[in-house]
Amino acid sequence: MANKNDDRLMKLTLTILVVMLVVDMSKGEFQRFQPSTKADGTVTALVIGDWGRKGEYNQSLLARQMGITAEKINIDFIISTGDNFYPGGLRDENDEAFYQSFSDIYTSPALNKMWYTVLGNHDYRGDAMAQLSPTLKARDNRWFCLKSFILNIDIVEFFFIDTTPMQDKYFTDPEDQVYDWRGVLPRDKYLSNLLQDLDEALRESHATWKIVVGHHTIKSASIHGNTQELEQKVLPILEANKVDLYINGHDHCLQQISSSNSPLQFITSGAGSKAWRGVYNWPNPKEMEFFYDGQGFMGMEINQHQIVLNFYDTFGNVLHKWSASKSMFSTI
Repeated sequence: MANKNDDRLMKLTLTILVVMLVVDMSKGEFQRFQPSTKADGTVTALVIGDWGRKGEYNQSLLARQMGITAEKINIDFIISTGDNFYPGGLRDENDEAFYQSFSDIYTSPALNKMWYTVLGNHDYRGDAMAQLSPTLKARDNRWFCLKSFILNIDIVEFFFIDTTPMQDKYFTDPEDQVYDWRGVLPRDKYLSNLLQDLDEALRESHATWKIVVGHHTIKSASIHGNTQELEQKVLPILEANKVDLYINGHDHCLQQISSSNSPLQFITSGAGSKAWRGVYNWPNPKEMEFFYDGQGFMGMEINQHQIVLNFYDTFGNVLHKWSASKSMFSTI
């Protein structure tokens, strides 16, 4: 009888926690978290997106290479840019896809770090709340997923934002898809709060580096192209607050586009599984720092004075390397 009571208490606690998350997200409030990093204050991380295909489309091959690279550069954590489970997110908290596409794929000991994750549009097509549930955290303690939040580190702050509700077409022309908008409606209020909180958090930040992470592109030369709603609503906030990087997935490629108006760099790391779309369209070659249509991931190394990005393919080859300092931005 005691075991049954314990089970009921645990289920009730988890339900309360999920409800609290829904309430917090409806207010648009960003929660702050401080990840474990190295004693010298430097930060090293991998970035991957659009990966969850049960090992297919080279996901497993890429996962093995991520493990090798993670050990070499001694990472602190992994950032996932969304579309974590294809084709339609998770069915519920008990969906075996969580193991088949995550726990059973990223098995290298070097990847036994926190995975800081946002939701993509495909995740919203399933039970979006399932990915936010403490149940998944209990099943794999690496998993960390919220709609919007901040990683607060002395030299760098990462601002994770929920971009799927920003795009009009998911509401006006969802086609045959059903999206889980719990915690998002009413949409206007949700977006107003999110954008206001992002602006305030960026203005209050004293970090040397400011990095914003979302699923959708702001600028991209691949199949999805620029996201008009983010260009209109998010980009002015990033430029006004001197954000250094905007990192996204959504397009299944690796790319870096520089800004003509500011030091802001637009980084895509959405090549975690299915790739090779065969689409490239960018009008200004001077802005296109790097584009790769195949599978891969990105590594970043950050200290007080410099940030270094490395883009890797499935065999661990460094396809492109870029570095920046506060005094001078330069490509290596």
